[in-house]
Amino acid sequence: MLISADLAMSVARALLERAGVPEEHARLQAEVLVQAELRGHASHGLQRLPRLLKRICNGLVNVSTTGRHSWQRSAYLHVEGEAGMGPVVAIAAIQALIARVPETGIAVAGISNSNHLGMLAPYVEQVAEAGCIGIALSSSEALVHPHGGAEAMLGTNPIAIAVPGRPGEPFVLDLATGIVSMGKVHDHALRGEPLEEGWALDAEGRPTTDAEAAKAGSLASFGGAKGFGLGLGFELLVASIAGSAFAPDVRGTLDDRHPANKGDVFIVIDPARNGLADAIAGYLDRVRNARVREGAGRILVPGDRARSRRQEALAKGINIAPALWSRLSGPEATKLFSLREEGHPS
Repeated sequence: MLISADLAMSVARALLERAGVPEEHARLQAEVLVQAELRGHASHGLQRLPRLLKRICNGLVNVSTTGRHSWQRSAYLHVEGEAGMGPVVAIAAIQALIARVPETGIAVAGISNSNHLGMLAPYVEQVAEAGCIGIALSSSEALVHPHGGAEAMLGTNPIAIAVPGRPGEPFVLDLATGIVSMGKVHDHALRGEPLEEGWALDAEGRPTTDAEAAKAGSLASFGGAKGFGLGLGFELLVASIAGSAFAPDVRGTLDDRHPANKGDVFIVIDPARNGLADAIAGYLDRVRNARVREGAGRILVPGDRARSRRQEALAKGINIAPALWSRLSGPEATKLFSLREEGHPS
């Protein structure tokens, strides 16, 4: 069903504020979820909200903190997330890096003990809007099996990169090193849709297209051994920089029972080259206008499809699974607060 972005924002903010989230923090969290929906990534959109609300009601989220900052080197910021909301803690860290980078040229933040970030693209886009290069890395529970393996040992370990370009059109790459995110598997399960072959194994290590079976199993890396290598490299980088747990010991991004102990890393770089944005915009246009092989469509660069989807969704509405929308906006919504209303700490 199609829902307007404004209505989706309003419902998400209202639910978060009802759970005790301060108004500005509710706005930031809702915006990240709705931005994912607008860009066609329901896996990181509103389907995450019921679990987040349960985590808040279960006392696993500190809705007020922006994280505790400690500059351990001139260009390295350690952020103790204090169980804060992922977007709130991350945006505060990014703002601190942007303020520091004119002095240091590059600034890095390692965040530990913060909750799920959601889609990474909006964070690095904020950096690009400030005229800087942004890189984001994050870790998760063990969800991906090693190349040739039959059980999950790595996180999906996404990376996002944004480089300034034409105003409103930065280069934005956002991808997980798993062939898909586990959120996408959950979205397929919610919609009753099968997975594509090769995406997942079940709990016994057997290939499956059943989304429900895959939720208890593991995902493949993208690109076989190369994707596995990148995912493992990112796993080590995040754990080393943020001081967070390795994937088999990570909890809290896909459950409502455990504190979140994954890690996040943000890198902000002040480009030394004058006129970089114009040069990049021109180069990306050359890439888009390159010769196309017979039978292929037009060439898109990372970020193009997401912007196109966003414009269409703003005009026509966000396609949200009816069962999910009923849960968020109908009588069922009261069940999301059952623990809080029974006096459970929040």
